[in-house]
Amino acid sequence: MLQIMTHEAIKQFVSPRDGETKLGQTVHVLAPSLTNSAAQQEALHQFKSQGGQFVILGISEDAGPRANLGRGGANTAFEATMSQWLNLQSNRYLHGKECLILGNLLPRHLDDNATQADLSKATAELDEQVINLVSQIFAAQLTPIVIGGGHNNAYGLLMAVKGQFNQAAAAVNLDPHSDFRPREGRHSGNGFSYAAANGALSYYHVLGLHELKNSEATLEQLSLFGGQWHTFQQIWVRREISLTAALTQISKNINQTQLPVALELDVDAIAKMPSSASTFAGIPLLDACHYVSYMAKHTQTAYLHIAEAAPQCHEAGESAGNRDVGQSVSELIYAYIQAKQPQHY
Repeated sequence: MLQIMTHEAIKQFVSPRDGETKLGQTVHVLAPSLTNSAAQQEALHQFKSQGGQFVILGISEDAGPRANLGRGGANTAFEATMSQWLNLQSNRYLHGKECLILGNLLPRHLDDNATQADLSKATAELDEQVINLVSQIFAAQLTPIVIGGGHNNAYGLLMAVKGQFNQAAAAVNLDPHSDFRPREGRHSGNGFSYAAANGALSYYHVLGLHELKNSEATLEQLSLFGGQWHTFQQIWVRREISLTAALTQISKNINQTQLPVALELDVDAIAKMPSSASTFAGIPLLDACHYVSYMAKHTQTAYLHIAEAAPQCHEAGESAGNRDVGQSVSELIYAYIQAKQPQHY
């Protein structure tokens, strides 16, 4: 179910200040009366005709990571992000009118006693909701920015790309895990392998793949598909290649495919980011922002997907997690939007 973001809901996130204008005071939302998909589709087209570019969508679920035997908590990343992003300043660098906050996709609730089979089934059900909703955004020629939930949702996004563009996607994913595990039932570790099997993924590059966090069977399956990667150790440990050189190679190869580009980011890659698989041996947030900015500027990206942030997994508690996730994901969103807009400031 889509919980549409309203102006009243946004007011709960925004802290007004005299003499300032916040993004939450300038962004677009849909009218709460638009409860059917046809009316929502028409409103998205109208937003596009008024100069709109980006649609921000939350997915509040953690069934995918839990089905993958990971920790829960990815179901609160969207609200944590909105509490920070909507309070950023509207100014010459970003007005806010370019963005529409669509709302929050809420799948059916599963309690802590849910079995792995239950979680996998719920993840597969969510796939269809993601496909349908993101397809509406694409149909209006708008760019989705999808926040929250597990990396299982990459499958729905890639299937929506296939449906809209009538061709498979070329994906790049900043992630210590390839998420190309066997198709053993849907979970957050096999979104890309399912997409490949269903003709929605033609080219796949993993940036920052951790050499010891992917099984040999997974690496073999990825190799047989033709997937490519730069490892975390190559770039950030052994310094065999610079991040800039790696991004240059990736963008060149992706552009040669002439396919729509899926820009994926699992926050597990970022050092100390609260997530289902948090790590101390990760990359700096600023490198993640540079990755998003560079790929958005140098390739024809169809969407941005920021997955797996889980505020409650923060070592200092959920309040600290909300702050860190909100600020970090906000920076990633801005890096993407800024790279896609002409610089006129």
